Amino acid sequence: AFHALDGQGLKLLAQGGIVPIIITGRDSLAVRRRVADLGVQHMRFGVADKLATAKELLQTLALDWADVAVIGDDWPDLPLFAHAAFACAPPNAHAEVRALAHHVTSARGGEGAARECCDLLLMASGRYASLLQGHLITLDSR
Repeated sequence: AFHALDGQGLKLLAQGGIVPIIITGRDSLAVRRRVADLGVQHMRFGVADKLATAKELLQTLALDWADVAVIGDDWPDLPLFAHAAFACAPPNAHAEVRALAHHVTSARGGEGAARECCDLLLMASGRYASLLQGHLITLDSR
């Protein structure tokens, strides 16, 4: 199951100039289709070692850990939490993950937590208001 708010959040990140990256232990046709539908350019599926994969992607994109925000919910995400500049976890994440998170979302995982994290990033970068304003304009008002 995928939450529409989470998908829109990832799209808004890209529109706001923030590169969304998906590194997941899951690999299924449904997950691949969802990521493709969202237009995410940088993704890895069926990953056991998320840290090694993240390092590879950061090198490819010429990014530093100081540029990284992450959201995760279980132990495979902990190495990313230890390196990222900002880490989010949903309230239904494992206790060890919540303990390392800089922010625990109000929304539960699978119920809009990723969108909440995306919104925080857009607000912190000063891009939220302009993206919102663009969505307030209707075809009738142009």
